[in-house]
Amino acid sequence: MTLKIKQDHARFRDIVRGRIKRNLKKYVQKGEMIGKKGKDFITIPVPTIDIPHFRFGERSQGGVGQGEGEQGDPLSPGDGQQGSGQAGQGEGQHILEVDVSLEELADILGEELALPRIQPKGKDRIVTTKLKYTGVAPAGPESLRHFKRTYKQALRRQIASGSYNWRKPVIVPVREDRRYRTWKQVPLPETNAAVIYMMDVSGSMGDEQKEIVRIESFWIDTWLRKHYKGLETRYIIHDAVAREVDRDTFFHTRESGGTMISSAYKLALEMIESDYAPGSWNVYPFHFSDGDNWSADDTRLCVDLLQNRILPVVNLFAYGQVESPYGSGQFIKDLKDAIGARDNVALSEIADKDGIYASIKTFLGTGK
Repeated sequence: MTLKIKQDHARFRDIVRGRIKRNLKKYVQKGEMIGKKGKDFITIPVPTIDIPHFRFGERSQGGVGQGEGEQGDPLSPGDGQQGSGQAGQGEGQHILEVDVSLEELADILGEELALPRIQPKGKDRIVTTKLKYTGVAPAGPESLRHFKRTYKQALRRQIASGSYNWRKPVIVPVREDRRYRTWKQVPLPETNAAVIYMMDVSGSMGDEQKEIVRIESFWIDTWLRKHYKGLETRYIIHDAVAREVDRDTFFHTRESGGTMISSAYKLALEMIESDYAPGSWNVYPFHFSDGDNWSADDTRLCVDLLQNRILPVVNLFAYGQVESPYGSGQFIKDLKDAIGARDNVALSEIADKDGIYASIKTFLGTGK
């Protein structure tokens, strides 16, 4: 029978889930919640939920404790002292923070954006082994002793030998009664994926543009982790040259100089060819810039790398053009003209934080 507390907890989770769905677009645009991310959970403020609380009845109001005293006497030396400010009269705003697992958050995201489930490509998948308990045996290590089965065996033995007294039901296992768990290794196929984030960090990409990339990459990671057991994330920054960096450097580096996007695509291609064989890995290169490139020749080189080297081996190539007052926005136009509509290409223009929601749907709505 399901305990009532479990039913109440499930109902509470449903209420919280509904509130998150209704406010998802607002949460997506804000970066504060990403800062409250734990290993597997994220803390989300859910307003306007009344938390159950105890309240005294009318006959029980007034006073605490017993003994001498007059009405109005302070309860302790510190009570009743004059303060410097004036007490407020309004009721405070109650905001409840709840922990939501990243997997549940991905489900909510998928439902709200009507995202199709990803079908991992390739039949050659990573195979690992997992220990699975399959039965019991009369011998084994003490750490795997099965106490319930041991006492059952002792009970059988005492009943069979006539030593069991139902008036005094004491069961004492002996060495022959002990039972131990047995196990075997079972193959566990897993699909792995690699995400390669690339970003233009030239002077025209300011803090606001990087914040948009940071928020969008969080939701991309959350969605992909739901579909892949193993997800590796690599980061490339570039201006005129490209280099691999860690996540913190990726979002906080700002450099001056020119912009040659092909340098990032070449480095990403090196990573794919050396570390992520297309037969075993699902690869996702995501590139963000403000749309400026050094020259038309470099843009033609980018298109050539994409068409002939990158697109044939990746699940999805996504380009997000973040609007900047200093960027020309030309690169996405060149990609549209040169590459056109392909099922593993997603192009998105992100004007500001309000545009993140639609951009995520553009990127992840491909089902790749």
